[in-house]
Amino acid sequence: MPRKLKKGVLVVLEGIDGSGKTTQARSLLRRLRYRGYKAAFFREPTRGRWGREVKRLAARADSLTPAEELDLFVQDRRENVAINLVPALKAGKVVVLDRYYFSTIAYQGAKGIDTGKIRRMNEAFAVRPDLVVVLDVDAKGGLARIRGRKTRDELFEREDYLVQVARIFRGFKGPEFVHLDGRGDRRSIGRTIWAAVSRLLDARA
Repeated sequence: MPRKLKKGVLVVLEGIDGSGKTTQARSLLRRLRYRGYKAAFFREPTRGRWGREVKRLAARADSLTPAEELDLFVQDRRENVAINLVPALKAGKVVVLDRYYFSTIAYQGAKGIDTGKIRRMNEAFAVRPDLVVVLDVDAKGGLARIRGRKTRDELFEREDYLVQVARIFRGFKGPEFVHLDGRGDRRSIGRTIWAAVSRLLDARA
């Protein structure tokens, strides 16, 4: 039987490359649908115009300045918010999002752009999430997990750089944030995430 919510819920999965966030996002989506919730999955960068440009340029380490990277991610996010997130939330869906503006704060912040400026720029238009799950793994471990990927993002997959990215992720605080050790058993991590999401959904039922 379909379960209805008073209003949509936005759950974001965050972490460095190789943290397991995509695996957990898809697992959460399956749990939600199995339990009768209307749920939608999106990811950033998107497959839209700006997201495709990010992916194309990410294969070349010297292709963009940090400011140019930031501009592309913000353009892609504006489109994602307008076309995907807002309509899904208005329809009362649970939206599971793989990366959001916290990734931009962490990744572009680690390249020297003021993190407060990035946050203000995004929160001027972005939908605020109800829950942000940050999966924490060390840079070396994250890179080991993604070593076999067919495509590599030379802009972002360097150990010294990811150490700084992970540090920024660990600094996010607030009632909407849940920080988890991403090195553990993925089923156990999934159950912990589901427990946090369940509490949120019970409050919205």
